[in-house]
Amino acid sequence: MRRNNHILLKLVLAVILSGLLWKAGQSRTIRVKKGTAISSIRAALAKASAGDSILVSRDRYAEQNIEITKPVILIGLDMPTLDGENKHEIITVKSSYVIIEGFEFINSGKSGYIDIAALRFVGVHDVIAKNNRFVNSFFGIYCQNVQRGIIYKNALVSNAKDEINSANGIHCWKSDSLQILQNTISGHRDGIYFEFVTETKITGNTSYNNVRYGLHFMFSSHNQYYNNVFRDNGAGVAVMYSHHVTMHRNRFSDNWGNAAYGILMKDITDSDVRHNHFTRNTVGIYMEGSNRISMQENEFDQNGWAIKMQASCTDNVIQANNFTGNTFDIATNGSLVLNTFRANYWDRYEGYDLNHDGTGDIPHRPVSLYSMIVERNPSTLMLFRSFMVDLMDRAERIMPGMTPEALRDDAPRMKKLPIQPLQKS
Repeated sequence: MRRNNHILLKLVLAVILSGLLWKAGQSRTIRVKKGTAISSIRAALAKASAGDSILVSRDRYAEQNIEITKPVILIGLDMPTLDGENKHEIITVKSSYVIIEGFEFINSGKSGYIDIAALRFVGVHDVIAKNNRFVNSFFGIYCQNVQRGIIYKNALVSNAKDEINSANGIHCWKSDSLQILQNTISGHRDGIYFEFVTETKITGNTSYNNVRYGLHFMFSSHNQYYNNVFRDNGAGVAVMYSHHVTMHRNRFSDNWGNAAYGILMKDITDSDVRHNHFTRNTVGIYMEGSNRISMQENEFDQNGWAIKMQASCTDNVIQANNFTGNTFDIATNGSLVLNTFRANYWDRYEGYDLNHDGTGDIPHRPVSLYSMIVERNPSTLMLFRSFMVDLMDRAERIMPGMTPEALRDDAPRMKKLPIQPLQKS
């Protein structure tokens, strides 16, 4: 929390102290209140100069397509309501050094062919949206070609029913150096969506009950997300066509469905997955065409599959993780193994530790024969927990024939490893 406050303070000071915006004695405070000389936000913006503060009293304001074209601080007192009447974009920011705080945005317009947002930043830098509430939005907050923006402590709730007729809570396109901090997002297509976004941090957010993904990366590299909660989303989190992504101390839980994952990794490289908790997902991590991923000190508990790793994945290191209570720990669709499994804890390990050094004396093979049969013929899941399946797996364990012989952990841990919990932001 202290670090996040420092980031906010730094940007606020940049807004206030910049010589472009603020000259001593020249800033003013303009008040908006129904029934007074300045009764609309648009009138206040027309009157304002660079660096002015606009204080908006609590009321309902249904002003169409408000544009902010000068650096101002726009603050709502007691959460005034900005109503798009299900037709319009509510605020479009076209100036840098703008702060928007303390408003309720409701009923933005919706469209199947243009992107309509409750709050849009376009081609700007050094902007803040904080402590706002978004209800029944199409796109909630839209960052389009934005640099050094902060999206902080906003609540975004919508009522998406399907992917086609809905949009994203926080949508970022072709942007750089953003901070997405401590927001709550639900009821959208994707909670947070990145496309061509770099050098950005996503921290302390809760993204839940979204139709598709809680978080969705496309062509977005050198980013970090940590201490977030992604739960009850249609398909979990997707990181696609990206590299150098850091994923630390997140919780992925209760993402259930035919194509649901804690994380879907498709064609990503050179990334780090550490200290995360994957609980009660159909698949904890699904990997396809992903290489050089370090996956260490994570908790996989009560998932259908802890990790599904396609044969197209190479040079990944899976080390010092806990695998407990999963239906299948590891599944793959190939026999050639070009990844490393080492020093993990497996609750199915039946080996021994004669020298009491905490490491099993015989290797553990986490891929069962039954999991490979299910991978090729999903309908065989109906035989789960049958005596025949148990007998078949035990025979394969004694004399491996069909499972990848090289996919094994040569130093399995005898006891669970400590995993860092999420930290309070």
